[in-house]
Amino acid sequence: MKNVIITGGNSGLGYETAWKVANSSDDFNVILACRNLQKAEIARNRISGETGNPNVDVAQLDVSSLSSVRNFTENLEYDEIYALLCNAGISGESTGLSEDGVDIVFATNHLGHFLLTDLLLDKITDRIFVTSSDMHDPPRGIDWIGAQKLAYPDEKLAKSPARYSYSKLCNLYFVYELAKKTDISVNAFNPGLMKTNLMKINRLSIEFVKRTMPERLGDLKTSSDAYAKLVIETDLSESGCYFDRSTNTKKTSDLSYNDYNSNELWDLSEKIVRR
Repeated sequence: MKNVIITGGNSGLGYETAWKVANSSDDFNVILACRNLQKAEIARNRISGETGNPNVDVAQLDVSSLSSVRNFTENLEYDEIYALLCNAGISGESTGLSEDGVDIVFATNHLGHFLLTDLLLDKITDRIFVTSSDMHDPPRGIDWIGAQKLAYPDEKLAKSPARYSYSKLCNLYFVYELAKKTDISVNAFNPGLMKTNLMKINRLSIEFVKRTMPERLGDLKTSSDAYAKLVIETDLSESGCYFDRSTNTKKTSDLSYNDYNSNELWDLSEKIVRR
């Protein structure tokens, strides 16, 4: 049995990917790791009922909470994890601090998955994916302001939607750094901009993006097809790569390959999760 953990697997990209992995074979046991157990149960029943695969489990996990991440890993009943998909996330419209006193976007989109992966690394046998975004390189660009400022932003940054772009850049720093430290395949996946629970985009916004940035658009069916295929395919030789809305890789921004920044982020993340 191949155990596949998908965070945020009860809706959007996570749900569609979970459905397709479960539908591919009963050899896959899909674990929906979600903050809301009620919604996760509904998703589990629907996936099992529609695919005929009884091997779908749910587990409580709020990646914005380090204690929740620890509880999840401590209560996990599986000795081996075939694949981990760090997919859960929130938009830059979210504000405030996590229960650990860290910016909520930084905590949810990066720090929780950093700890989750670290605690599960000895159990993971094959592959890790982190859902990033081409918004790691927004149209107007961003400069690295330091991990400390992202984790503990000032009053102005704490309200800025730019925190989403920074969190997606952090995803890439994490992937590229972890790929150097482990023999497991570690990659990022970009689903593209699309309407989901994460991004509640209206029709006018979609039309604007189509006219101005068509290369950034995504499609839920196409992206989830690709994501599921990357989980299902037997041999995944790539590591430290960025899959762009498909099973094809693409280069990311120049900023995303800065080793000094990725090491700085890694060191601060370790310091926070181990305090």
